[in-house]
Amino acid sequence: MSGVVLDASAILALLKNERGAGKVAGVIANALVCAVNQAEVVSHFVHLGAPIEDVRVMLGALPYTVVAADDAMAWEAGSLRAATLSAGLSLGDRFCLALAKRLGVAAYTADKAWRDVATEVAAKVVIIR
Repeated sequence: MSGVVLDASAILALLKNERGAGKVAGVIANALVCAVNQAEVVSHFVHLGAPIEDVRVMLGALPYTVVAADDAMAWEAGSLRAATLSAGLSLGDRFCLALAKRLGVAAYTADKAWRDVATEVAAKVVIIR
């Protein structure tokens, strides 16, 4: 079983060597990432103009495991909409939380707004900065 689930913002902090990168580096070898969050990271770099093959190599070098989003996770992520709306969480954010809840592990994120909803959605959240 994984030790943590990483949000796209945590992966981006690591790759861009932003504040909080050290916390992510310390757990990445034992981390899972929902495929939806992986897509967010890919999208970020493609939007910046990075060739898709370069992005594939960059992310392929990271030791986390990508987990496919399935029907049960989709229902859980969808059900979190009402509880996370006021904090502005995205669909990708909710998939990350759904995976973390499923596994009973912490979700690592750079988004401080998650702190406001963690208790309500019954998820463990670690804010990396």
